[in-house]
Amino acid sequence: MSQSTNTFSTWYRPMLARPAGEEHRPASALELFFDLCFVVAVAQASSAFEHEMLSGRPGHGLLGYAFVFFAIWWAWMNFTWFASAYDTDDVPYRLMTLIQIIGALVMAAGITEALEHGDFTVITWGYVVMRLAMVSQWLRAAVTDRARRRSASRYAVGILFLQGCWLARPALPADGGTVTFAVLAAMELAVPVWAERAEGTTWHPQHIAERYGLFTLIVLGESVMAAGLAVGAALDTHQGLGAVLPVALGGLLTVFALWWMYFAQDAPRRLKTQRTAMWWGYGHYVVFAAAAAVGAALAVNVAHAGDGSALTDVQAAAVYTVPVALFVLCVWLLHRRTARLSTASDALPPVAALAVLCSTVTPFPVPATGVIVALLIAGLVVVRRENPDA
Repeated sequence: MSQSTNTFSTWYRPMLARPAGEEHRPASALELFFDLCFVVAVAQASSAFEHEMLSGRPGHGLLGYAFVFFAIWWAWMNFTWFASAYDTDDVPYRLMTLIQIIGALVMAAGITEALEHGDFTVITWGYVVMRLAMVSQWLRAAVTDRARRRSASRYAVGILFLQGCWLARPALPADGGTVTFAVLAAMELAVPVWAERAEGTTWHPQHIAERYGLFTLIVLGESVMAAGLAVGAALDTHQGLGAVLPVALGGLLTVFALWWMYFAQDAPRRLKTQRTAMWWGYGHYVVFAAAAAVGAALAVNVAHAGDGSALTDVQAAAVYTVPVALFVLCVWLLHRRTARLSTASDALPPVAALAVLCSTVTPFPVPATGVIVALLIAGLVVVRRENPDA
């Protein structure tokens, strides 16, 4: 909950670190609004990815999707961890957060152009707007939180320097290509590692786990919506239920199982150290990107089952099975690092992920995937009934 109990925010409050053990620390209304606005960017990325797949450009679409989703995830993650440490809920804080939302909407507006034509200009400007607003927040923290001034200053300096690099990138031939993107992305990832080596900032395990869980729910909800819209589109074009219904049902079964698997763990109990927190935060790039891709891939397979697409049967299946397998593997690895799993509980997720990948070459890959991940959940429920800590 925000520090303010009034209907309207306080004009100004010193930006001091919130206690890591603070009681009753749920997500604030502003954070939920922030997530809701970010869903626009996620939906645009999924839609553009779907379009590239249906157009028969899987390699181009996958690379563009990975680039775009990095910007979405990284901006969201930096705000989330900052808010866990420094949410003052005063007027300057709220205004800077609203500016970040504007940046997210600008970025969303440029996603289609980026994936279809490789033009990242609009996305870059939206991203820079979000990150510069974040710089101002870190500078506030550096001024008022003397105990963590070096960490806050490092964040501000590192982010500010990189925004200049991002703005310079479009001036390079072909926008600098994949290599410059990879270099700058790696430098972005290195900023928190460098900054936290100073004093280190505070963060609340329950708050972080809730924030990540809420965003996972939103992204999985996008997949459910994609299934509904795809089936509706198929019926509108008179493709018939016989072709698309098994795909839609298999997709829903998959999403239900992925939800169950993600929330079956006690995430706050795992978030004990700074190292664990880093793995948790960074590993969720794959979790979020895979979950969003599942929805787009489901729509691709519904269209493919109806009147076909530019993809082969195996390509259309792989667009779906690969992100599902990645989601299962990543969630398993994130919890495996800090949990004492039984042999059966530790073995089931990778075996299921392998089975999902093998289903790519079956006649009915989406229903088969749904059955496999449902069996995974059933197996985990049985195992953990015998060993609740597994």
